[in-house]
Amino acid sequence: MVRKIVVGPLQTNCYIIADEGSHEGVIIDPGDEAYRLERTLYELGIKPLYILITHGHFDHTGAAQELRYRLGIPIGMHPMDTKLVDFEPDLFLKEGDPLRVGRYPIEILHCPGHSPGSIAFYLPGAVFCGDVLFMGSVGRTDFPGGSHSRLISSIREKILPLGDQVRVYPGHGPSTTVGNERRSNPFLLGL
Repeated sequence: MVRKIVVGPLQTNCYIIADEGSHEGVIIDPGDEAYRLERTLYELGIKPLYILITHGHFDHTGAAQELRYRLGIPIGMHPMDTKLVDFEPDLFLKEGDPLRVGRYPIEILHCPGHSPGSIAFYLPGAVFCGDVLFMGSVGRTDFPGGSHSRLISSIREKILPLGDQVRVYPGHGPSTTVGNERRSNPFLLGL
């Protein structure tokens, strides 16, 4: 199960992913509105295991500390983005580290470019990529530590090989598929 909750003034997509069998779940990018996210977990009957951060920008991390306190669960993010946040993560997530939610493995993909520590979370059929890739666009690279060439390389090497049917859940805006972006995203033409 995937539930998208748009939070905060920058309309950031926070995702709750859960295994409907075990009711175990994770929260990806709780950027704001901790109480609303906690209430949604309760209403859905989800037992959260982790708070997972795709990158350290405030609009993706703003409610992480409060949710950690309220839910008693660890925050995980890539170590290269810890200087962007005002809290200490519990888990340093790197490509290849094993994670699971219920029966589903979560593969961590390091996708630098939008930020040095941007990571995506791949589950069978779906990738949660923060601000790496959007419907019809890609993430900004004008922040400190950003690099357009590294971002495009990350998409080419990590996201596109997942396959055209994989659903892309970005940090802002509507979901899409790898195939749709491969065919129509102006930043990816010719990759």
